[in-house]
Amino acid sequence: MKVVALVSGGKDSCFAMMRCIDYGHEIVALANLMPMDDSVDELDSYMYQTVGHQIIVSYAECMGLPLFRRRIRGTSRDQRLNYAITPGDEVEDLFILLNEVKQQIPSITAVSSGAIASDYQRLRVESVCSRFHIADSYQIRRGILAITVKVAAIGLSPAKHLGRELADLEVPLLELKERYGINVCGEGGEYETLTLDCPLFSNARIVLDKYDVVLHSADSIAPVGIIHPLAFHPEYKNENSSRSSSNDNVVSNGLHKVHEVEGDFVLPDIVKCQSSDLPSDAEKKLELCISNMGGELFSLGCWIQNPSRTSKGLQDDLASVLRRIELQLSENGFDWSNVLYVHLYISNMEGFALANEVYVKFITEKKCHLGVPSRSTIELPLLEVGLGSGYVEVLVAKEQSKRVLHVQSISSWAPSCIGPYSQATLFKEVLYMAGQLGLDPPTMMLSPGGATAELEQALINCEAVANCFNSFISSSTILFVIYCSSCLTSTERVEIQHKMAHYIQQEASNVHQTRRMPNPIFLYILAPDLPKGASVEIKPVLYVPENAEDEVQIRESRPASKISKQLNDSALQVYAISGKICTVLVSVTNDFVKKSCSETDVKSGNWHRSERNLQTMATFCVVFLNKILSENDFSWGDLINLRFYYTTNLFGSADTLDKIFTEAFAELSLVNNCIKIGETPRYNLVPVLGSGRSASMDDIITCELFASKL
Repeated sequence: MKVVALVSGGKDSCFAMMRCIDYGHEIVALANLMPMDDSVDELDSYMYQTVGHQIIVSYAECMGLPLFRRRIRGTSRDQRLNYAITPGDEVEDLFILLNEVKQQIPSITAVSSGAIASDYQRLRVESVCSRFHIADSYQIRRGILAITVKVAAIGLSPAKHLGRELADLEVPLLELKERYGINVCGEGGEYETLTLDCPLFSNARIVLDKYDVVLHSADSIAPVGIIHPLAFHPEYKNENSSRSSSNDNVVSNGLHKVHEVEGDFVLPDIVKCQSSDLPSDAEKKLELCISNMGGELFSLGCWIQNPSRTSKGLQDDLASVLRRIELQLSENGFDWSNVLYVHLYISNMEGFALANEVYVKFITEKKCHLGVPSRSTIELPLLEVGLGSGYVEVLVAKEQSKRVLHVQSISSWAPSCIGPYSQATLFKEVLYMAGQLGLDPPTMMLSPGGATAELEQALINCEAVANCFNSFISSSTILFVIYCSSCLTSTERVEIQHKMAHYIQQEASNVHQTRRMPNPIFLYILAPDLPKGASVEIKPVLYVPENAEDEVQIRESRPASKISKQLNDSALQVYAISGKICTVLVSVTNDFVKKSCSETDVKSGNWHRSERNLQTMATFCVVFLNKILSENDFSWGDLINLRFYYTTNLFGSADTLDKIFTEAFAELSLVNNCIKIGETPRYNLVPVLGSGRSASMDDIITCELFASKL
């Protein structure tokens, strides 16, 4: 990509440029924002570093690139975390600056930024980039010749530490971190830097000849001082570099090396989606599944009931499904901002881009002021079982107190979102992570080396996201759902399972655990295809206690009933934290079929065509799940979601299974007061190519249950 680099003079913006070069991108221009008054060193800005701005003009000469500069006219008007376009805000100065750069150099497709640990700054850069449909890249520090131009932290003295090379301050900064907890990278405002040389300065380095030390605060504990440059000059690295430029196109167009950008803020024209733009639902039969709404969380599932197994297309069907969910949310006093997570199932992954086009007509950052929901997307054989082309499940919270991680920038940290969703959403001590592919973060390409290489990269990406919430996937995960592409061989699937177990075991040994945690539940799902043609996609759910020091009481579930004898130990997984959460996975296997069905039906291979056999299986699942809930002091009223994964090669229609499970719950309500008559717990039937607790994915039916008292 051709990149314009935002430069403040600090180490991080220079490092971001270097990382862009490392990954094959080309820096073609520089951009900088500076105070209205040249004599002013520092602004009261939440966005921009301006100390040392007088020297930035030399960057054009040092790098042989055009430099675009604009004076900051706005202030920090919108100080919320998620920025909205606001006239007079300093963010709009960045938009005007980049708009001019884009006009002059249309080939630019990305912006490089050094905002490494500030969500406030990153989200604003991403907001501006989204208006140009260009990418943002941000990175972290590497060895660069930079000096301190501001100090403002306990233990740092203007007289002692200003003007020092950062490399010389490594030991003192580490000592201050141990003593006072300062951020050694300066991300808490402890200090600011000015880069005088780096590998990208191919023409010259900057020499600071003279400067004043300006004391802003003489506080005895944490004095604040800055450097005000008075004289500096470029020191050329070779004879031919004094007037060279690596951007011949810009020079040949008559542009000078330093350009000051003027212009005023203009409200953008925003095209809003009208309901008339979307297809009609008049001829569709929509089915809606709503879980118990008595608690803080509930789930909605919606699909098109289509026995003819035809479809007018993914866009048409998905729009109908999302509209129906939106209507149901509205009828209950909620909207998309209450949604924590979206499971998006589509009939053909080739329509992934089209699905996103429809998706953003309903779910947008404007509608979700706390952040868009997290999401996983897979292809499923929906049409084969009469469920239309689009099937959506949403997890809804009544209380709007979620914490969202939504990074759209390209970085070395973790993959940016390849769709309109967040990497993770935390609500009531449970972290719901978006489906993670084995994407290399800086390149956004699938990791080479096959399925296990993709899996390892996906796990690394999951770990990076989990760390943002002070947790680890090895010690905090409740449930791992591992989606496997049908393109994998049976050998590759087994390798994935072994790699998964080895990675978690190895990472757990590296993490200091203050409490004993149960083993996570593993659920493998075989899907026809995954986004980007990936071999594997991981969806973790984590338990993240509000207070890490709180004692967690773990319940070891050991069902001791006659019915449990029909199920071997390997077919049951339970993760329960007393009084908080209960997750259950029950596998109905071929062994169960042999024990519960007639020998004649089993030998003929037609056991699944017998309604009596199916009723036996459904009754077993329902009664057994009820037993697990009861033994862990949970009830059906605590149910958040319940999924029955079934293989389409055995069960041709979702209608038949739906009828049988509904009857099974009705029977349970008659013999057990745990369920009120007529109030059947809601569930979702999910058609798959295979499922199970192992990578063989040979279950007849897999039951996944999640209950919460949080």
